[in-house]
Amino acid sequence: MTKRSGNRFDDRKREIFATIVKDHIATGQPVGSFALAKQSRENLSSATIRNICAELEDEGYLTHPHTSAGRLPTDRGYRFYVDNFIGSTKLSRADAARINERLLDERSLANPEVLMERTSRLLSQLSDNVGIVVSSSSSRDILQHIEFVRLPDSRILVITVSSAGRVQDRVVRIDAEFTQDELNSTSRYLVENFQGWTLAEIRDELLLRMSEEKALYDQFLRNAVLLCSQSLQEGDQPDVFIEGASNIISKPDFADTERMRALFKMFEQKSRIVKILNECVESARREAVAVRIGSENRFADLRGCTVIASPCVYPGGVAVGSIGVVGPTRLEYDRLIAVVDYIARLFERTLDGGSARTL
Repeated sequence: MTKRSGNRFDDRKREIFATIVKDHIATGQPVGSFALAKQSRENLSSATIRNICAELEDEGYLTHPHTSAGRLPTDRGYRFYVDNFIGSTKLSRADAARINERLLDERSLANPEVLMERTSRLLSQLSDNVGIVVSSSSSRDILQHIEFVRLPDSRILVITVSSAGRVQDRVVRIDAEFTQDELNSTSRYLVENFQGWTLAEIRDELLLRMSEEKALYDQFLRNAVLLCSQSLQEGDQPDVFIEGASNIISKPDFADTERMRALFKMFEQKSRIVKILNECVESARREAVAVRIGSENRFADLRGCTVIASPCVYPGGVAVGSIGVVGPTRLEYDRLIAVVDYIARLFERTLDGGSARTL
């Protein structure tokens, strides 16, 4: 994470603030001055601690539920903690071993969909919150193979295999009539000329060639453009895997029934999940892992939540998708940032067909 200046915090203030954040994350309860005094390395008195807490509250880093209660972090407080108190995060050996065991077995390595499903489940289990994996849309898949199979009623089965081993089949309806020989010729042409391209790049290139070589290839290229464009239109939606939505039921942070219902409804709308992860990742392009806390989220239903997300990309920079964790603002930030970062790098390397050795 990018470390920002914390010059306004002297050592005593930093100690008190960090203790409040860590204790509240661990217990879910406001932290009082008596408990802070017991943990103080400088043996600060309760009165001194109360004064420091009052300063932190005036500055917007802490709040308290009622007059006699202890303090807890605000969204601004959590942001300051993430930016200034979490350095280079390192995954524990226990977490790394569990991740490697679940994601580096033969079934996961052989099937990208199994890998994505297991990744979302593992993120949920490790965070005790909601784990999400979003693949890139099929238009960004790198083509390894494509086939067209003629079906009755002007329908065509399109089967694509990406370089990562992702197999997709979809049925599209085409107004024009094609023989199976024409479909076979088109698929051979695409594989021979465009293997290693994305489907979107193939479509754009075909359109360009059609305009430049219209007299020679008019009918043939038209077939390829029509089939590719229709395939993209019918199936250009990313896969979304969500696990652990039921975990929020047990969280005191989501005791409000209406708030919980709104979150469940949001998790059912996969298009919104895609936007949420994309916005989170786009908001912090320089970060390996992006963190959006509470009020930083644009969607109202997420104002009391934190999103920790990371893009997954091939070595060449082509997006594979993104992964993330959604939970209350009271999260183990340092551990979960390390978990998301580790899984993202393992996930993208596995889909790229690279070595399955542990990181």
